[in-house]
Amino acid sequence: MNSLMRSPPSLRRSGSRLLAGAMCAATGLLLAACDQKTAATAPPVRSVRTEVVKLSERRQSITLTGDVQARVLADLSFRVSGRVTERLVEVGAHVTAGQLLARIDPAEQQADLDSAEAAVAAAQSQVKVATSNFGRQQTLITSGFTTRAAFDQAQETLRAAEGSLEAAKAQRDTAKDALGFTELRADADGTITARNIEVGQVAQAAQSVFTLAHDGNRDAVIDVYEAALSLKFDDTKVALALLSDPSVTAKGTVREVSPTIDAKSGTVRVKIAIENPPPEMTLGSAVSATGFIKPEQRIVLPWSALNADGKTPAVWLVDPTSKTVSLEPIKIEDYETGAIVVSVGLKPGDRVVTEGGKLLSVGQQITFSEEARS
Repeated sequence: MNSLMRSPPSLRRSGSRLLAGAMCAATGLLLAACDQKTAATAPPVRSVRTEVVKLSERRQSITLTGDVQARVLADLSFRVSGRVTERLVEVGAHVTAGQLLARIDPAEQQADLDSAEAAVAAAQSQVKVATSNFGRQQTLITSGFTTRAAFDQAQETLRAAEGSLEAAKAQRDTAKDALGFTELRADADGTITARNIEVGQVAQAAQSVFTLAHDGNRDAVIDVYEAALSLKFDDTKVALALLSDPSVTAKGTVREVSPTIDAKSGTVRVKIAIENPPPEMTLGSAVSATGFIKPEQRIVLPWSALNADGKTPAVWLVDPTSKTVSLEPIKIEDYETGAIVVSVGLKPGDRVVTEGGKLLSVGQQITFSEEARS
């Protein structure tokens, strides 16, 4: 440097220009390196698919299974006790009103009837004697050959005999009924669905012997979980279908809801009256029952739009001005097949990323195409 200062002026000017040029070149190289580093760290612009948030009608349905049962189920039983001597029908048999179903040994009831008949005969004899005696006393008192006391006694004896005769006849009628009760008959047309006796078994009075499903109206009986009862259904009509053949369908109306909850299953029994049941829906057939919930306006997005902000569900929200993205936490109301229902976090008109969001970062610029959804 000292030698340069001692050099001639023209040489000093040339050296200064060279030094300045070297410094500018170094500065340019430094700036270029900074630009290359910035370009290397800046996230690339990514192409994604987006969708504009809108409200759509969401119509849900609930399908449960049950079976077909008769509207009226009657437990048939003998009205007297005895040993079963004959059983004439099996489970599944169709019977008509008055048809004989079973018998018990009538020996005891027959003996009671014979005793009652003998009592009636004795009472009739007593009435005959008392009537004759009263007739004589009536003739004698008219002629004055008997006392008033004897006449009154004959009259009271006759009345007592007549009362005994009426009581004996009533006992005889009861014994006849008891003898008839040794035969069990169907009280209506229907189908036998259960049997609880065997020949030789001693059946007690009022013990259930057969269960008879009356012909006529049919119900679909469904066990419904309690939470479903709080939903607002669109209609009282229920769509019914045969599980073995879904093409066999019918309409039903909720007829009865049990006021109690089954302690074991936590369900409520619901009976649905079947309108014009097809012949294929026989007793015991397994059916499905579908109820439709009232439509509601909800934000529905494809499942591919779902991401996470930590442990919170979120979606990538697009800034329409800067074309950058940010994570927006959301609250999910329900998960459906291929879709999510959002209750909190978005509003109609927002644009969210539906595909390509897995590689995005906060603030990253994007280019996007619209996804059409019905």
